[in-house]
Amino acid sequence: MKISGFTIIRNAIINDYPAVEAITSILPVVDEMVVAVGKSDDDTEGLIRSIGSDKIRIVHSTWDLSQLPGGKVMALETDKAFAHVSADSDWAFYIQCDEVVHEKYHLAIRKACEQQLDNKQVLGLVFGYVHFYGTYDYYGDSRRWYNKEIRIIRNDKRIQSFRDAQGFRMDGKRLPSKLIEAEIYHYGWVKNPALMDKKLRTLSTNWMGKQMKDRLENMEGVFNYDEFDSLEKFKGTHPVVMGKRINEKNWELQVDVTKKRFTPKKYFLYLLEKFTGIRPFTFKNYKLI
Repeated sequence: MKISGFTIIRNAIINDYPAVEAITSILPVVDEMVVAVGKSDDDTEGLIRSIGSDKIRIVHSTWDLSQLPGGKVMALETDKAFAHVSADSDWAFYIQCDEVVHEKYHLAIRKACEQQLDNKQVLGLVFGYVHFYGTYDYYGDSRRWYNKEIRIIRNDKRIQSFRDAQGFRMDGKRLPSKLIEAEIYHYGWVKNPALMDKKLRTLSTNWMGKQMKDRLENMEGVFNYDEFDSLEKFKGTHPVVMGKRINEKNWELQVDVTKKRFTPKKYFLYLLEKFTGIRPFTFKNYKLI
């Protein structure tokens, strides 16, 4: 069995993405790692090369920035990276450069790939998600955060990235998938407030559109993390590869996790999920079998 990893990255230094940590976190699981480096305004390629792994294979790309609105460019670039995955690989492990896999899941991930290898009905493997917010101490536990997503797919080039590269489709249809006992730790909303402000102001111009732009223009000072509906204190451990980044954190955020900001309907659905694990009416990028 052969597993290839693949990812896309551009302007990793400018935007302070944990790209090194993301890639390093899955190297023990994969046999090769395809990193599609977009033409950047910083030394992103040098950053990736500094990882120093012979598993990494860098390919180059120029992003079509006219496709930025809505995130479509992410899907286009993900498809380009997937095309470079070796033909003899059985599985392709997609990781975005603000996502990290805890080392405690490595064996479970490889085991799941082995278990489903000969079950050709299974085209994807679904991971749980932990979305950190503000600092490494809090995570979002409401329905505004997707709680599961496909991150390993069959090496079948008929599979394509979907919308803003959150998930995958084949012929426009959701992939038959298995849920595995592993999680992705998402750190995209953990950043020094000044850096987050800079990142979002760039994205609001080129990506997120008028709503985010208006919010930032009306904000006093730099970005703050006050707009959340529900957070919980994280009581687990972070991946080892995140240790240096966490130790270098230079800002503080205190959150009252008892404060909830829901409409009555959303609060009912929140409590339903909390007590039963059931999340009705949620959008799914996959079809569990």
